Amino acid sequence: MVAILWLVAGILLAAAELLIGDFTLLMLGVAALGTAGISAAADTSPVVDAVVFAGISAVLFLGVRPIIRRRFGAAPPTLTNVDALPGKTALVLEQVAEYSGRVKLGGEVWTARPMDTNEVYEPGTTVYVMEIDGATAVVWKGP
Repeated sequence: MVAILWLVAGILLAAAELLIGDFTLLMLGVAALGTAGISAAADTSPVVDAVVFAGISAVLFLGVRPIIRRRFGAAPPTLTNVDALPGKTALVLEQVAEYSGRVKLGGEVWTARPMDTNEVYEPGTTVYVMEIDGATAVVWKGP
């Protein structure tokens, strides 16, 4: 009877993994299925079943789960559009001051303003894009 409970628990945990996607419940489900098999074959006590479940879970979490996560885990997101622009360099085309200025950034011309409103950047200066504020690049000359 105990083996059937382990079997049902294993199936439910493996099915619940579909909602999570972190491979945690899958490892517990596989450990429960392994415990069900051992419990059915050897007719062990619940205490032995718990020890077997803990042992199989530890092996799966420490040995198998990291390999599966590396293989099937999501890649880090690639920044695109304006999210990819901060940190890039730009060339000042028109004087960049508090309320005016243009820079060439990635082959496109952007309106720009300095990060420090007291600074002014002359044409030909290379600046760093600190952030994008609407359609305006906030730039800084650097140290």
